[in-house]
Amino acid sequence: MILFRQCEIFAPEVLGIKDVLVAGQKIVAISDHIEIPSGIDVEVINCSGLRMIPGLIDAHVHIAGAGGEGGPATRTPEIQLSQLLEAGVTTVIGCLGTDGLTRSVESVLMKAKGLRQEGVSAWIYTGSYQVPVTTILGDVGKDIAMIDEVIGTGEIAISDHRSSAPSVNELIRIAAHSRVGGMLGGKAGIVNIHMGDAEHPFQPIYDAVAQSELNFKQFLPTHCNRNHYIFEEAKEYGKKGYVDITASSYPFFPQYEIKPSKAIKELVSAGVPIEHITMSSDGCGSLPSFNENGDIERLEMGYPMSVYTELSDLVNEEGMSLEVAVKVLTSNIADILKLWQKGRIQIAKDADLVILNADFVIHHVVAMGKLMVKDGISLKKGNYEK
Repeated sequence: MILFRQCEIFAPEVLGIKDVLVAGQKIVAISDHIEIPSGIDVEVINCSGLRMIPGLIDAHVHIAGAGGEGGPATRTPEIQLSQLLEAGVTTVIGCLGTDGLTRSVESVLMKAKGLRQEGVSAWIYTGSYQVPVTTILGDVGKDIAMIDEVIGTGEIAISDHRSSAPSVNELIRIAAHSRVGGMLGGKAGIVNIHMGDAEHPFQPIYDAVAQSELNFKQFLPTHCNRNHYIFEEAKEYGKKGYVDITASSYPFFPQYEIKPSKAIKELVSAGVPIEHITMSSDGCGSLPSFNENGDIERLEMGYPMSVYTELSDLVNEEGMSLEVAVKVLTSNIADILKLWQKGRIQIAKDADLVILNADFVIHHVVAMGKLMVKDGISLKKGNYEK
């Protein structure tokens, strides 16, 4: 058991200064003052002057590595546990990405299982950029319904020269199968969409919705801040469906990208409901820049720490309250992906917590009830980490 004394709680709503008691993997009490009977072994951590937020959910990470657009030597490595914890990330959603040819969904699944063993929560999307979709059991619906870690399909690439240019009917079929799989498995069954650089990138989704019984909330398009014209369209699309802002590609390409913290503030100002906005890192994803001939000019890699940096900037530079800002990395994602035990500081929810100071320095991280970072020092590293 761990008792956090006198934290200012952002759950994400403001609860004021409270004590929070964790037992096993759950939050079991939140109160102005919690008395522990004598004889019970409890670790007490004084959090006076500190803030507590839910553990962050990074909903788009290439946990088993990605890349390869520039040849075998440009494949990115797997995520490390410490990279998640240093960013306050206690839940991660893995995806395959560009390379659905030499990498497999099975490898992403096994990495998710490994991260769970190391102490954080992990789920995955089945599929990759390409259509026909790469799966484990032969159908996206089966993967979602029957494999615990699979919660949706993605990332399916549209409006991008690296996609397989799926037709509207193919998108409809993928989304419909994902939805049914989600219904049968009690999961989100959502389709994560990679948005490319083409003009009018949302049009395939508009067409899929118009030509079917699906709605916009069956899709979660990401990279919506990758250039100015996509972002302008996202301001309208986001009023109907969800939009995900990618954190890690800024500031690598400032001539194209909208800074993530600024993008979120502008989306809200444009009338997009905050509940429709999420932010993810694209961690371990390759971040290539192509010239007019389609050749790579530059190659970078994403890191989970980017979401924490942009959360800080959203509060300190853009002037958004922490209560509202933290939603894009906690409760919004939990609701969209139907991760009902995540994203909120509430009794009976999973004990995923981040305790930080006013300068956004992380003091403590708790994942599934276990103290992973204490006083800024990591207590747990992944296997093979030094």
